[in-house]
Amino acid sequence: MVLKMNQLRRIFYEECRENLEVFERELLTLNSLCDIDLDTINTIFRAIHSIKGGGATFSLYQISEFTHVMETLLDEAREGKLHLDTNIINLLLRSGDCINSMVVAYETRSDFDHNLRDELIHKLGQLIESDESTKKERVSKDNVKLNNGDWIINFRPHHDMFFSGNDPVRILRELFDLGAYCDVVCITDSLPVLSEIDPEMCYLSWLIIFDGHIEKRQIDEIFEWVEDKCDLSISRQLIEIEKKFIDKEVEVEIDSDVHPPDQSPVLMDTQVTEPAVTTPALKHVALKQQSSKKQLPKKTSSKLDAVSSIRVETDKVDNLINLVGELVITQSMLTELSQDFSERKMERLQSGLDQLLKNTKELQASVFNIRMLSISFAFDRLPRLIRNLSAQLGKSVELVIEGEQTELDKTVLEHISEPLVHLVRNAVDHGLEVPDVRASKGKPKTGKVSLTAYHQGGSILIEVRDDGAGLNKEKVWKKAIEKGLLHHSTVLNDLSDHQVANLLFAPGFSTSDQVSNVSGRGVGMDVVKRNIEGLGGHIDVDSEPDVGCVFRISLPLTLAILEGQLLKVSDQVYVVPLISIIESVLIESDRVRVVTGGVELYRFRDENIPILRLKEEFALGASGTLDGGLLCLVEAGVNRIGLLLDEMLGQQQVVIKSLDSNYTKVNGFSGATILGDGSVSLILDVQGLITCFLNRVDDNSLNIAAA
Repeated sequence: MVLKMNQLRRIFYEECRENLEVFERELLTLNSLCDIDLDTINTIFRAIHSIKGGGATFSLYQISEFTHVMETLLDEAREGKLHLDTNIINLLLRSGDCINSMVVAYETRSDFDHNLRDELIHKLGQLIESDESTKKERVSKDNVKLNNGDWIINFRPHHDMFFSGNDPVRILRELFDLGAYCDVVCITDSLPVLSEIDPEMCYLSWLIIFDGHIEKRQIDEIFEWVEDKCDLSISRQLIEIEKKFIDKEVEVEIDSDVHPPDQSPVLMDTQVTEPAVTTPALKHVALKQQSSKKQLPKKTSSKLDAVSSIRVETDKVDNLINLVGELVITQSMLTELSQDFSERKMERLQSGLDQLLKNTKELQASVFNIRMLSISFAFDRLPRLIRNLSAQLGKSVELVIEGEQTELDKTVLEHISEPLVHLVRNAVDHGLEVPDVRASKGKPKTGKVSLTAYHQGGSILIEVRDDGAGLNKEKVWKKAIEKGLLHHSTVLNDLSDHQVANLLFAPGFSTSDQVSNVSGRGVGMDVVKRNIEGLGGHIDVDSEPDVGCVFRISLPLTLAILEGQLLKVSDQVYVVPLISIIESVLIESDRVRVVTGGVELYRFRDENIPILRLKEEFALGASGTLDGGLLCLVEAGVNRIGLLLDEMLGQQQVVIKSLDSNYTKVNGFSGATILGDGSVSLILDVQGLITCFLNRVDDNSLNIAAA
């Protein structure tokens, strides 16, 4: 039972984060609307309502009581009594952050800022205080009588309701939270004999007489989370005591005492304890307990019937992916083995292998789709960031997002969020001008930052674009010389725009004249580049004065399997990602030239491409003359290089095995794989090889890139 509750708690924490993302996203949408959208407010309300209900279910009263106050405020906004202006939205955003800190605290068994929680509750309470007197006048009714039009709620939970994480007491408490008079009869007609009682089952049901002034939709919202776990009827009529209710008379009284913070509410007999928000003691009504065991017919539809997704732990998915990887390796082994069979058996074997290959690819595609998530999970945190930054820096910023439904691997997605935050922060801080400066340039006072994601080949491309001032080439050049990133004799006109832009990614480089809590320390862009390259991707930047900057990130869709080209250097077989290869050519000696520092260049379609001799690079011997040699041209971003090798083998889909976890990190290699013959082959890190080569040739690297 403890294990089951822990699993349910983990699910609740995950759902809290999802609801908080919805809460924040919709709030930021409201901020840009002139007319408040009721559907949006309802979405926000439901997100907080879900968190509140789950918090009460798991006795997390710090969360449930806090969200109750927020829910009260949002309810007034739904009814048009309160306008959600910028100040209130800011307060609600801070409240969402506070909920998140409480969730983390409960999950990690740590503490959170209780003073902040109390401060926010006080501020939220002040906003709803003006309407409190009207509410009290409505609910403080003496001698409550059952009037024609009151709601009659027959609530019969299924025996297994507790297994869904729901608690009938929480449902009753939420009814009380509506601030209306409510009388309850607890019905025990389903109780078995004591020896047959299962403590994990729910045997009680309730007949509830509820204030007819409350709208039915408010009642429906409370029960909508359990409608598939109970038999429920809600009707509006004048109650007449019928014979089917006659058994014995029960008196019901609602107690308004407050719970101790750490004590779960206890339901005993027919007495229900009120939650932390106090209301006047309510008069009771004498009703009859239902004796009939006949239940309402079950509903033909269920929320669960409409569910199209399930939660799967990442470890289970990873294990499944590893098994698929082993299947791919086995298929490669069988393909190689088939080459030694007699011609008579070859046809049948080849047919079976083709079918195995087809099934393997279909299984692989299905498995990897499980790990594919929308990039909106990374984009959703950026509107809040831009909103805060624009207010802090005195700039007006519009965020445009396109392609947010583009999918990529969960592992890649987890590592791309922080680089995107750095890029967007720099776009707002460094790229966009203040409104007066933009107006003087004939631009709209509101700057624009665009985020675009799309697939291209086997990669995903992400663009972060702004319409700001663009790079100040002279300022970057001076800062680079000042930081020692360029030799003091380097002439600005000798540098290409691309070379200047790439200086932004040098460690310690910053164009800020002063350090602030936003930027200026020179830590960020180099980390961005390192993190992206660590994922097997690359980043480039283009800029045009007074038009803006665009950062382009290219990432692999997944880090588990890739399409590779096998190549041979000496007696070793290596794998190059197929997506990195431009073309393979036989070297013509008249196209080769040597520049200062002994760097060899190959003239290919009006471009000089540096040659990297892999034998020498990997200390496998000397490669000799270039004439007639095989050159594999590869690229990472805008950088290109020619890999001198001995032989090109076949193409093969390979399973990536981490070197870090199985051996140690090796520069120039992104991982390893097992080939069809059972041998281990290293996978070349094209970006790493190019970066290492250009750094090694030092000052000549600038001339090479410009040539």
